[in-house]
Amino acid sequence: MKNCYITLFIFLLSQSLQAQGHKTVSGEIEFFSSAPVEDIQAVNNGPTGLFNEQTGSLAFLVPVRAFRFPKSLMQEHFNDKFMDSHTYPEASFEGRLSGYDRRRSGSQEAFAEGNLTIHGQTNKVRVPGNINFKGDQIIMDAVFPVKLEDYNIEIPKVLFYNIAEEVEVTVSFVFEKTDR
Repeated sequence: MKNCYITLFIFLLSQSLQAQGHKTVSGEIEFFSSAPVEDIQAVNNGPTGLFNEQTGSLAFLVPVRAFRFPKSLMQEHFNDKFMDSHTYPEASFEGRLSGYDRRRSGSQEAFAEGNLTIHGQTNKVRVPGNINFKGDQIIMDAVFPVKLEDYNIEIPKVLFYNIAEEVEVTVSFVFEKTDR
């Protein structure tokens, strides 16, 4: 499965380099879970992404073990008990961005539609967000919910009050042209 993601990512990279390709220079993904007993928040500064401005093709690869938690035990449980990061080391998105006008500078709404893969489970998603054309950079931001059951992530009954069934995911990416 890991080789499949790497192959897909290399293919998209080669396609992106051919016309109006952009790659991430910085990316951050954060998730937040609010449950009766505690809130859980983690940040990942390790994702990589590609965007083809001409076709709207968009792809992200997220190393699961790169999420950082305020408590080391949370991080250990996340990787070993919930995400099985030894079996599913990456999460990914592959799809298209639409609804924006490249000729317009500044921030505007856009939609990412495609396949989101987490924990080995792939689902079609449509995520509203913002795209901002700022000089040579393209900045993308979005906030969206992810239901754990949609990705076969089980919450042990003992932790039902500690972890929400739905988490809020916030993504922020900065892209620059690949010919730099």
